[in-house]
Amino acid sequence: MSRVVLITGVAGGIGRATAAVFAEAGWRVVGVDRGADQAPPSVDRYIHADISDVAASRAIFEEVAAGEGRLDALVNNAAIQITKPLVETTPEEWDGVMASNLRSVYLGVRHAYPLLRVNGGAIVNVSSVHAIATSANIAAYAASKGALMALTRALAIELASDKIRVNAVLPGAVDTPMLHAGLSRGHVQGSTIEELMQGLARRTVMGRVGQPAEIGRAILFLADETLSSFVTGQSLVVDGGATARLSTE
Repeated sequence: MSRVVLITGVAGGIGRATAAVFAEAGWRVVGVDRGADQAPPSVDRYIHADISDVAASRAIFEEVAAGEGRLDALVNNAAIQITKPLVETTPEEWDGVMASNLRSVYLGVRHAYPLLRVNGGAIVNVSSVHAIATSANIAAYAASKGALMALTRALAIELASDKIRVNAVLPGAVDTPMLHAGLSRGHVQGSTIEELMQGLARRTVMGRVGQPAEIGRAILFLADETLSSFVTGQSLVVDGGATARLSTE
């Protein structure tokens, strides 16, 4: 029987690519998103829902239990980003970021737990390099991703006795719609998307931005028991070396 993964935010850049990576590896993919009405490619079962809503989150995993009969990995990927100074961020915007990026993970883990504990499994939280090194006008997002990294460590300890591994992936600059939208913050120089992307690329050790599938393959590594059976409570940075370089250089 094929292993089953549930990926949230599956219609986004990283989510869509991750679904394709898992499908290619022979997994059955359940995708969840609140923004797209139709399933992206590579998704076997699509659920259109808001994962930050208690009832919706519970219903998602009830459907997985009834329709798939098992769950081997949960990928908490869904996120939103507010790009403005903290003092200009409204309480509603702050709460929206925390609901999408953090509350949804709490709910997902809580409702996935009965399925994951049956045979053991893996949880992969998609955090961000903004959890460890950030910049101006993205404070709410950075705070949510830093909290997600801490939550990853706590869950790894709590769930180890159930043979559930919990890890995080911290993507750097990846060529996605979210990255393009965030370029308006003014942290890189350029007047077009191409110039701004080139400016970001020059700041990485590898001289380029990442592709969504590269993050997907890192997620697969942490989710797959045959590849990472002795890895839990860890945060894997996938940023082309951007955080390895001193900002003063």
